Amino acid sequence: MYRREQMQRCLLNSCKGACCLYGVWVGLEEQEKILANGKIIQENMKFENRNLDWFRTRVEEDQHFASTKVIHTTLVADQNHYGNSACIFLGMEGKCALQLASLALGLHPWALKPFYCVLHPLDLDEEGRITLDETAQLLAEEGSCLRQSTSQIPLLETFSEELKYLLGEDTYLEELKKATCLGE
Repeated sequence: MYRREQMQRCLLNSCKGACCLYGVWVGLEEQEKILANGKIIQENMKFENRNLDWFRTRVEEDQHFASTKVIHTTLVADQNHYGNSACIFLGMEGKCALQLASLALGLHPWALKPFYCVLHPLDLDEEGRITLDETAQLLAEEGSCLRQSTSQIPLLETFSEELKYLLGEDTYLEELKKATCLGE
């Protein structure tokens, strides 16, 4: 996360939520929060997806959650979306129904979004550290959440919003300070 890369974030109006192609793993505690806000979430979903099961039934282990269990969101066929499939919560114009519901509730836009959605395209390694896959591979991927930039940008700046949200402002600033010292 301390390196610089010649890439920048996607533009939602261009990618239309391409990252929602495969759905997402959701911690059971996140699932409870989503279900508790079901009515307002449903109002922000595509009409044809509102009454479907929102989650698959298989539960798996994931040590990064307090519950240590995750469940996957349902995938739906979507001929208008990249890859012809999408997470059930992908709404109109590539916007997430969970994010729209959060805003409607007066919360941070990511309050109802699953951890892995906020983190994407970043990932966690086996030790729980935030990482990024190979830049060339990410940039070459059709529908990528990243695009080429004309200059090298520190990853901590590229992903500042996500890192501040996930780590907290103070921890983010500490990491930014470390990165600045390493770059000198």
